[in-house]
Amino acid sequence: MKRLRVYADTSVFGGCFDPEFEAASTAFFREVAAGRFKLLVGEMTGRELGGAPENVRKVLREIAPEKLEAVAPCEEIARLRDAYIAAGVLGAGSLADAEHVAAASVAEADILVSWNFKHIVHFDKIAGFQAVNLVHGYKPLRIYSPREVVEA
Repeated sequence: MKRLRVYADTSVFGGCFDPEFEAASTAFFREVAAGRFKLLVGEMTGRELGGAPENVRKVLREIAPEKLEAVAPCEEIARLRDAYIAAGVLGAGSLADAEHVAAASVAEADILVSWNFKHIVHFDKIAGFQAVNLVHGYKPLRIYSPREVVEA
């Protein structure tokens, strides 16, 4: 079975310590450790985790390197991020959220997981990201909450 390449934004790491999201976030990282998913981590996630509490940063540090794939910053990600903003999918104040989606798209992730229901995991935002991706030559990105991808 092909291992899915899954981009997780910063909210999934923090979700391990939020009562509402803890069970699904922890299950997601357990499935990464078990080899069900290859975890893609973008540069934006690294920057955001840098300002997070130690216990949140530790979640990433505890993942074995062979289970991770770093998504390096590049001009292609910046162009796609800016295209989401220009198309009105997100406002200029949501640049970090647009960058997460752009990094996952450019890296050809199978799935992006997030707890950000306002700017990422929302039906009209997902449609907007997919439309911009198609116009710019990227495949539509599947976007879910961790709860939707972990095995019950």
